[in-house]
Amino acid sequence: MRIAIPIWQDKVSPLFDTASRLLIVETDASKDTTRHEIFLDEIDISRRCVRIESQAIDTLICGAISRPLARLLTARGISVIQDITGLTEEVIAAYFQGKLIHPKFLMPGCGKKRGWKKKCGYFPEA
Repeated sequence: MRIAIPIWQDKVSPLFDTASRLLIVETDASKDTTRHEIFLDEIDISRRCVRIESQAIDTLICGAISRPLARLLTARGISVIQDITGLTEEVIAAYFQGKLIHPKFLMPGCGKKRGWKKKCGYFPEA
């Protein structure tokens, strides 16, 4: 499985559409991981989508993302978990523990009272 997280300093980048760095984490059944970063130079959303797809990404975990870009990625079979914030290492750990959907990791305005399932992101299937 390959997950991708746009990063800014040591945090999830607040807006995927303009993020310039993408951390790719690859895991296998034994939970060994490899990590590497790529630079995203593409501004055009269709080119950015093709670049992500070329990396064989299964899941993108990101902050805010435009609807057109999220739809393009989803149409290409990439799961998008959006409106996530926090320190990159904490987000990765929470994802693999199944605890990513927690108020600590939700961007402001995406809390339970605001209907996170409907407005912001989605709950991945368990």
